[in-house]
Amino acid sequence: METPSSFVAFGTRDDQPVVLKVLRQPGDEWRSGEVLEAFDGTGMVRVYEYVEGAVLLERLYPGTSLVEIALQGRDEEATEIIAEVIQRLSHPRGSLQGFATAEDWGKSFQRYLASGDDQIPSRLVEHGQRLYSELCASQRGIRLLHGDLQHYNILFDGERGWIAIDPKGVIGEVEYEIGASLRNPYERPELFTSRNTVERRLKRYESKLKLDIDRALGWGFAQAVLSAIWMVEDGFAVDSRNSAIMLANAIRPMLQ
Repeated sequence: METPSSFVAFGTRDDQPVVLKVLRQPGDEWRSGEVLEAFDGTGMVRVYEYVEGAVLLERLYPGTSLVEIALQGRDEEATEIIAEVIQRLSHPRGSLQGFATAEDWGKSFQRYLASGDDQIPSRLVEHGQRLYSELCASQRGIRLLHGDLQHYNILFDGERGWIAIDPKGVIGEVEYEIGASLRNPYERPELFTSRNTVERRLKRYESKLKLDIDRALGWGFAQAVLSAIWMVEDGFAVDSRNSAIMLANAIRPMLQ
């Protein structure tokens, strides 16, 4: 099958079900094989072979997406599962050299401000950039993160349980990893832009992962703005109805 970013084929190797994913062009998953290898199948889909831009993976069955649970009104259960996956991803192996850092990703703020584009309010971008830079400078316990750990990138396997797929790979603290899940599932912005939902999710992450809830909230705000910037860079129109912008506006009054 084809997606906007890749070609995906299903088959077997030595009678073992496998998935071949080939990216259309270089992007944030171009080196996902190295990221997958670093996690060595712990909480992450196993990679059997890889080169830049292509990976041969184990096939997860039935491959049910976590988004289905969230959309069924079981958001607390989905949040608990995400926290458990993050916990399992806590000990990647190998060097951190060569992977993108949170600081690298944050360069998009300045590019956007210099571009002259006005789809995203400049006050929101400037606030996001300032907070993002402050958080980057004060990170603790940095490690290799999935980088896009949210409902669509967690699938169920009958033997292995809930497993993460499609990592981007970024170096940062664990609180950074929370941001993507706060702005999903994107079809239901009325769910995740609720203050009650944001607070409930963060309290669950704090309890399960012992993280700093204020830093996680700050990352959630700054990354929501950054996500909207990336959409503009990818050629999409963005306005106040964009789900990432809606989340940023919902979190902003909650920031200390």
